[in-house]
Amino acid sequence: MAGIYIHIPFCKQACFYCDFHFSTSLKKKEPMISALIKEMEIRKDELQNEIIETIYFGGGTPSVLNIDEIELLISAVYKNNTVVANPEITLEANPDDLSEEKIIELSKTSINRLSIGIQSFFGKDLKLMNRAHNASEAKKCLEFATQYFNNISLDLIYGIPDCTNEEWRTNIQTALSFGVPHISSYALTVEEKTALDTLIKKGKIKNVDDAKAQEQFIILTEELKKANFVHYELSNFGKEGFFSKNNSSYWLGKSYLGIGPSAHSFNGVQRSWNINNNSKYIKYIQEKKLPIERETLTKTDGYNEYVMTGLRTIWGVSLHKVKKDFGEKYRIYLEKQSDKFIKQDLLYIESQILKATEKGQFLTDGIASDLFMIS
Repeated sequence: MAGIYIHIPFCKQACFYCDFHFSTSLKKKEPMISALIKEMEIRKDELQNEIIETIYFGGGTPSVLNIDEIELLISAVYKNNTVVANPEITLEANPDDLSEEKIIELSKTSINRLSIGIQSFFGKDLKLMNRAHNASEAKKCLEFATQYFNNISLDLIYGIPDCTNEEWRTNIQTALSFGVPHISSYALTVEEKTALDTLIKKGKIKNVDDAKAQEQFIILTEELKKANFVHYELSNFGKEGFFSKNNSSYWLGKSYLGIGPSAHSFNGVQRSWNINNNSKYIKYIQEKKLPIERETLTKTDGYNEYVMTGLRTIWGVSLHKVKKDFGEKYRIYLEKQSDKFIKQDLLYIESQILKATEKGQFLTDGIASDLFMIS
């Protein structure tokens, strides 16, 4: 089984924290959609006849597309691939795009999962991040969306400057009040060359506080555990039966095809990524050329990726799999490197599976880097 990711590189405005590839001009939307369809045709044999179980519209802001454009792209997936009977088809969306009319239209398509970028229910937080919607729109869109979709994920951001722990609890409880079965939540991070980075350096916005972010992460895990959500990946929480199949496939090492500018692909042994320039991407595809770079993973690369992704999940890192796929040397190295974190109660081994403890969850990315093999 495999997945297809379609990158829609357009947004109404730029969020201050975002370093993803997008354009705030929609002038090239029509030729971009044609290019996305053409890329699917050019690369239709790349997954070697693997069956598609997930289709994911990411961005950017895919909800800027109209219904006809979305259905054109879904049809292209079906035309060029074999798709399971009931695939998970996710559309990332912003609240300001989700009018009741748009939601009803979406519910009549084969889109069966919405991932809504709420981020916060407080106007001051949304303004600080330069989000396109306001708090009222965030709540209104969820009122409508939950009437027409039962598989909804919403995004929340913690560690926002001047967002108190009490306000953060309110954000979580407000999200839960809508009965959504999935929440993705991320710490606000300062990426180089973003507007947030510039504003912090100029002293116009307070810097993020890692200690506060960790506190709010703990609050998040406690509140969602009480609400019977499973913390199945560092940033993802779902009710049973509502884990993201698309995201889980990344963490479990399944193949996926990334369509569109800046989109990444993986076939088990090789990673590839498209150029992150809309005009050049369209030009290349129109000329039936792939604007793509490829990298073949070494055994050590594969081991490092497995450790990095596995440690973030409830499935952990299997010592048996490390030995089977990479060799005894890697298993011995992993156990040796893990020992100090086990003594600090940050990791533990159960049934030959290495996992993060509750205390270690927030630190998994840093811990994983210490478990990497240097080639």
